[in-house]
Amino acid sequence: MSIIKVFDQDFCKGLENVPVLREGNVSKEEYPAFQYSPENIQGPGCDIDPSEVTLPGCSCHAHSCLRESCSCLQTYGQTYRQTYDSHGRLQDQGDTETGYCRPVFECNALCGCSEACCNRVVQRGLGLKLCVYPTEDRGWGVRALEPIPCGTFVCEYAGEVIGFDEARRRQLAQGPEDNNYIIAVREHAGQGPVSETFVDPTVVGNVGRFLNHSCQPNLFMVPVRVHSLVPSLALFAGRDITPQEELTFDYSGGYSNMPSVERLVQSDPWTEASGTGTLQRKPCHCGAQNCSQFLPLDISVLNN
Repeated sequence: MSIIKVFDQDFCKGLENVPVLREGNVSKEEYPAFQYSPENIQGPGCDIDPSEVTLPGCSCHAHSCLRESCSCLQTYGQTYRQTYDSHGRLQDQGDTETGYCRPVFECNALCGCSEACCNRVVQRGLGLKLCVYPTEDRGWGVRALEPIPCGTFVCEYAGEVIGFDEARRRQLAQGPEDNNYIIAVREHAGQGPVSETFVDPTVVGNVGRFLNHSCQPNLFMVPVRVHSLVPSLALFAGRDITPQEELTFDYSGGYSNMPSVERLVQSDPWTEASGTGTLQRKPCHCGAQNCSQFLPLDISVLNN
């Protein structure tokens, strides 16, 4: 049996811009079997191919877009300033009244601006040195190998994009010892309809699948649309992060004092009658002072 040395070869097999390292004396057979994909792929129940370019582009022909003239930023971005600063860091996206993040639409393949446009960040992919490692009591985890300033894009939570029925079927089929990787993103657009996106990186996913939950996380999630209506679930640093610090986000969608949000499996007559609506709550070992003692039943994020 081969043993992995500290900081072994690229975990993502060259599919990212920078290697994702594996840490610890762990046999290769002990790592979970899954197909690495840096981006979302179309799964059962998903009517839209995430790789297809479906969003219109801006008509800017400058090196970098400005809010005053860019249709992407004017229509979908901030109403008062750029989405990202000159270093590519996400500017304040929180709504002080609701605690939810604002939508982000980056320039895409149909835009006239250059590839160096400041409104192109998440689409450039992973740019930080990260490491997957075995924790003492929370399975696998991810830590930073370099300083990460607040607002920096860290990685996506990528996997199969599936429909609601398939997400429900997969979650209810899980046993007490199974990990739940399914994330449910519900976006509220004022008084309009609620759009839902379900991502499952269990079989096909990226480094984001190894991120642990924390009730006091250092990352927060924002749905970012680039080429498709299917959002990329982008994780940004909520504060300055030091080298060797574990990277975490709140599985319920909250950050700091922001409220947590809805659950995927709601109580309905079918689940109550069949008994399949019963989910086992798992203890939380994040160690935060405000720890809720239990992991959320699912993962959700709202975008207002």
